[in-house]
Amino acid sequence: MEYRVYIVRNSEGRLYIGLSEDVIVRLADHNSGVSKWTKHRGPWELIWQSAPQDITSARKFENLLKRQKGGGGLYRLTGLPQPGQGDSSGT
Repeated sequence: MEYRVYIVRNSEGRLYIGLSEDVIVRLADHNSGVSKWTKHRGPWELIWQSAPQDITSARKFENLLKRQKGGGGLYRLTGLPQPGQGDSSGT
C-alpha cells in the first residue's frame, strides 16, 4: 500500500500535516468534520502532497515536517513558498 504525506491550509493560514492512502478522501474528511482537530477550523485546501511512499517512510516524513513547527525547515523540505518570503499573494 502507498501513502502520501500532505499539507492542508485554512483561510487563517493554519496548517495541518497528515498522511493518507487517499489524500482527496482525507481532505473531504477534514472539510466535513470527521477529523476532530480540523472540524471547526476549516474549510481546508490541499497545498502540498508527497510522492507515494511506504507507511514507514511516510510516517517518518510526516513527523519530520511536524517537528518543523511551520518554520523554514517545512518550506525547505516541501518546496512551498514561505509566507512573507517573496510570496506577494499573502498566502
